[in-house]
This record gives sequence, structure tokens and C-alpha cells, in this order.
Amino acid sequence: MKHFHIPILQKLIAFQAQNPISFHVPGHKNGALFPDEARPFFESILPLDLTELPGLDDLHAPREMIREAEELAATFFETQYTFFLVGGSTAGNLAMLLATCSSNDDVIVQRNCHKSIMNGLELAGARPVFIAPEYDEEEQRYLAPSENTLEQALRQYPSAKAVVLTYPDYFGKTFNIKEMIDLSHAYHIPVLVDEAHGVHFSIKDRHIPDSSLTMGADVVVQSAHKMAPAMTMASYLHFQSSLIQKERVSHYLQMVQSSSPSYPLLASLDIARAFLQSLSEADVQAIVESARTLRRKFSMLTCSTVRNPGKFDDPLKITLHMKEGYSGKEIAALFENEGVYPELATETHVLFIHGLKPFTQMEEMDRVIKNVQEKLKSMPYHAIIDIEDILIQPIGELELSYAEMRRMPVKHVSYDQAEGYVAAEAVIPYPPGIPILLRGERMTKRHLQQMKQFLENGISIQTRNQTNMISVFEEGIEDT
Repeated sequence: MKHFHIPILQKLIAFQAQNPISFHVPGHKNGALFPDEARPFFESILPLDLTELPGLDDLHAPREMIREAEELAATFFETQYTFFLVGGSTAGNLAMLLATCSSNDDVIVQRNCHKSIMNGLELAGARPVFIAPEYDEEEQRYLAPSENTLEQALRQYPSAKAVVLTYPDYFGKTFNIKEMIDLSHAYHIPVLVDEAHGVHFSIKDRHIPDSSLTMGADVVVQSAHKMAPAMTMASYLHFQSSLIQKERVSHYLQMVQSSSPSYPLLASLDIARAFLQSLSEADVQAIVESARTLRRKFSMLTCSTVRNPGKFDDPLKITLHMKEGYSGKEIAALFENEGVYPELATETHVLFIHGLKPFTQMEEMDRVIKNVQEKLKSMPYHAIIDIEDILIQPIGELELSYAEMRRMPVKHVSYDQAEGYVAAEAVIPYPPGIPILLRGERMTKRHLQQMKQFLENGISIQTRNQTNMISVFEEGIEDT
């Protein structure tokens, strides 16, 4: 990293070297005011936690070090412009939607998108047109929509203001997004991509999939903190479009992000870009080989299968596919009891994410996997619900517009009574933050079965009511 210029970090270090006296925010006064019990954990970063002082630039009107860092990022990622985000990919997803669509505009959106996409559509007052993902029997989950489904939606809604896709999915699975981008552009419709899990896809290496940036996507949002060495909430928004105004994106980023952005987060984005830029082909080869070794070790477990990633999938995602009778949630708990914490557990999968450096505790993992395997011998059989037919409608809309939902009264009903009502809140397993039920969708028996199973198996779901009650619209039920 010493071979690369890191303007934000270097400027912050130089500023503190002057031993400045603080009569400004933040209140910890360059770390001078901080509780003793917390100081050992924060003292090295507090001097860099500054504000918009002379020479330290302004995220919302960058002209100096932040502008230089963003331009360096744009050069590396090969974009027209790269914006630094301190509000996570959520801020980027909100801004790109607000900049692209307005009230009552049709927006074609992948149904298994992140909740922040749905929040952005609601804030814009747009009308989402959902294209359902295909269910993969082998993977036991929904992947991406088919090109045929997108083409059908484009024919039905040729005046849509945007197509919104997720690439890759949480498990590192990719799809032929280039053909979808080209298809959308043939209708002069911009493509917005939530590429939260693909910041490392911009590494130019044969082992790593290509980013949607190289395939012509108009706006791409990446979570730097998911795979690169950036702090949590540090993300990028990449812009490269003739169909969207960059000034509109910048305007809405000012609205959805803090007016007091975190300088440590900004510096970590600068560092993450420099780190990605510094990786050699030999570095990447060593990282991928380390992931292969771990994948072989996980394959020793009898509760699951571990498949090699497809040619164009992320090789750093390691997924345990549960065999019949085993719950991913319970298997994840066995690992957690050994001090090993996976990224995600569903009923049918446990996801481990390999970092961008070779793993150095292989012998410890041998011990952990052996202990988990021993505990499997006494694990009871676990029935698993099939979710294949939850998203069966290829193209669909919400039952109510967002404007209608704002006006309608809400009541709470039990899951046993909720079938047929229109949901007044989303039901979101977290992680990964992808809703199984959207606000404004009509609830089916299959939705309710899935929700009950989440509760029974201790899976965390984000709803306002953490019981067996759900919010519904009073006038949302119809006789059928």
C-alpha cells in the first residue's frame, strides 16, 4: 500500500501532526475527552475523527482531498465518477432511485432485492413492477430473473424509468447480467445495480467475476466493507450513464447522507481502493487457493454438501447446502459454539465468506469441523419447509400504491387470521435483508407458513411486531 497515494488518510495524519487545539466538534476533542474504559479501543482512531475544517474538504462539495480520492477511485473502477458513501449501500440505493424515478413512475425491479431498494421506491412514490427470480432446485433457493421474464416486462412497461437488478446474490451467484443491461438499453431504460457483495469484482483477474460496471450498468452501488478493508457503512456509488443526470444523484446523496460524515469511514474507502489496486495476480491466486482448501475441509461434514463455485461465481463464498433433516440455523449454532461465526444461516444454507487474504488458521478449523461433526451424531431430525412456490408470478405489482397505503388505516391480526389481507409491513429475514413479504403485497398461505417457521426456528425477522401478529391494511382484504 505504501506505493499508492491515499490522499484522505495522508491528509488527516498530516493535520494531526500539527498538534491542533480543538474548539470545534466532535466533542471528544481529538480523543482528549473519552472514558478510560473505552479509550484502549478507540484512542488510535479518534484523532482522525475530524470535521470539515480548512484543508479537510467537504464530502457534499468535494474540491480537495475527498475529490482527489474519489477521482482515484473512478480511475481504478473505470467509471465516469465514483461517490464515497458513509451511509452504507443503503444510501446509494436510495439516492440512485430518487435520482431516476418520480411519483407513479413504473420501475422494473428484481423481486428478491434488498429492503433498501423497496424503501427507495416508496420514498420516490414509484410503482414497482416485480420480475420474479427463477427457483433453482439444486441450490434450493431463488436466484435471478430470466432474460425472458425481463423482456416480457419491458414489452409490457416500455416507459419504465429504470430496471433494478441485484448482482451477485448474497451467496456470490452471478447471472448473465450483460444481456439484461443490453436489453434494457435497447428500450433506453437505465439499469441500476445493487452490487453490494461485488466490490472485489473490479479486481482484474481471471479468478474473479467481472463487475456489472464492465458490462454497461448505469449506476452501481458496492459495499466496500463487505469484502475490502473498509469500515462498516463505507460504500461506493459508481456512475457511468448518459440516461441519468449525475447532478441528480449528487443532490439526493446530500439528502440521504449525514451533513457530518465520518472521516474515518472516508479514509477507509480511500484505503480500500488502494488495497484492491495493490493486489497482484499471485495475491489473488493465493486467496482463491486458500478458499478452495477451506471448501474441501467443510466438505468433510456429513450434514451438508459443499459445491465448487460456477465458472462465473464468486470463489470466496463458501456455502454449506443442508441435507434433508438438518437446519442451517442449528448447524450455524454449532460453529458459533466453537467460536466460528458464519455470515448467514437459513433453513437450507450456511454461508461462510473468505476474506481477501489467505486464511492462516487451517489447523484450528480442522479442530472445529471435527467437533461439529461429532455433535451431529446427536442432532435430532429437522423438517424443512419448501419455499419453491412463494414467488410464482413472473411479473406483478403491489396490490396498493404507496400513496394509497399512506392514507389507509392499519390494524394488527394474528398469522392465523392474516391470509388474504394486504400487508402493512414487510417481513424481512436478516441477514440477508431480502423481504419474503412486501408492504402492499397480499398474503398467501405460503407466506404465512414461512413466517411461522422463521419464528419457530429462531430466525431473526425485521418486523414491527416480533410476535405472531402482523400489521395489515383494514380495507386491504377482498372477497375472492
